[in-house]
Amino acid sequence: MAQVLEFKLPDLGEGLTEAVIVTWLVQVGEVVAIDQPVVEVETAKAMVEVPCPYGGVVTARFGEEGAELPVGAPLLTVAVGEATTVPEAEGSGNVLVGYGTGTPPARRRRVRNAAPERANGTADRGTAPQPPPHAAVVEAAPALHAHVPAPPALLTEGPVPVISPLVRRLARDNDLDLRRLSGSGPDGLILRADVEDALRVSAARAAAPAPKTAPTTPNAPAGTRTPLKGIRGAVADKLSRSRREIPDATCWVDADATELMRARTAMNAAAGPRISLLALLARICTAALARHPELNSYVDVEAREIVQLDHVHLGFAAQTDRGLVVPVVRDAHTRDAVSLTAEFARLTESAHAGTLTPTDLTGGTFTLNNYGVFGVDGSTPIINHPEAAMLGVGRITPKPWVHEGELAVRQVVQLSLTFDHRVCDGGTAGGFLRYVADCVEQPTVLLRTL
Repeated sequence: MAQVLEFKLPDLGEGLTEAVIVTWLVQVGEVVAIDQPVVEVETAKAMVEVPCPYGGVVTARFGEEGAELPVGAPLLTVAVGEATTVPEAEGSGNVLVGYGTGTPPARRRRVRNAAPERANGTADRGTAPQPPPHAAVVEAAPALHAHVPAPPALLTEGPVPVISPLVRRLARDNDLDLRRLSGSGPDGLILRADVEDALRVSAARAAAPAPKTAPTTPNAPAGTRTPLKGIRGAVADKLSRSRREIPDATCWVDADATELMRARTAMNAAAGPRISLLALLARICTAALARHPELNSYVDVEAREIVQLDHVHLGFAAQTDRGLVVPVVRDAHTRDAVSLTAEFARLTESAHAGTLTPTDLTGGTFTLNNYGVFGVDGSTPIINHPEAAMLGVGRITPKPWVHEGELAVRQVVQLSLTFDHRVCDGGTAGGFLRYVADCVEQPTVLLRTL
């Protein structure tokens, strides 16, 4: 007797509660192996390929590409029969949180009047009861045997079994792929009623009114609306929370970066890996935080306590095609310029490829924001909640500057520090920023802390 296993969107960790379907990697009727990736989703943290802990034939997919699903919602169902036996009791060895790594308790229930598979490969769940808990086993009753897709060979190669040539012609005239249908006849035979039912569903969906885009408030101007979800939504929520909860203040200073640029040129002229400017700025930040640890902290609102941290996990802002992300360099205070350069390069490449993990994007204690890459001089950064401060770096550009009592053209940069006024006062923030500026102007100052 065939079994249909329901696979739900697993807990992807880090408190994520939903994900957006980006790309389906399998089709209805396709045979999948245990731990094979079946869908690519985008969470508020990163793009993730989700593997299925079952092996068998995909009988249904829930959700179109672009749809947002909550954790625990059904993703797909897999038919497991004699030809595609799955050793459920042993677990799949999967590493995503919430499934596959152990032996979840299975509940059996008898399904009555289940909706048949539709032509577009998704099940009609409009009036269906709530899905069973994760890893529930649905035992197909004899009356429902026809709704289990035909064996894989019939779905992927050779003729599809239909009751008559007229049924095949009806499907062909309406551009209906018979391989996507589950026949209700004996042994999965596709009947005329199956084709007509699929065509009615397609016609109803085609005739359905488009989603309303009219303004939701009176006299609001019409325009293109973009849902705040995925990475864009996560950024919006975090920045709004930062502005709402943190009483921030900003101070800034112009610094002569000529000597810093010369030092970097000399480093890269020597043998060994090249050093990035961001790595040198990060090294300056960690040295400044060692002198002013109040800025490497966060406020525990419930306990009404300032929590000062003994490690620096340095975040840095990275603009990608999917939006702004802040990868985190772990234990930045223990790294030299070479190690920092390599880690910045790795995380930046992963950010643009969309392969950052939740661990790569969480746990930061201080953020470095180099908005100078956009060709701007200054900004007032918004603190990356729940951190206490962010250092902003503008573009380094030639400007007139008084150097050693004479007017000269020097490489000047504007540095800005936004800080949580609850963790320190202006004296501490000003001391931090002045030390950073001194290191930029005279990199040898750093030798005292090495």
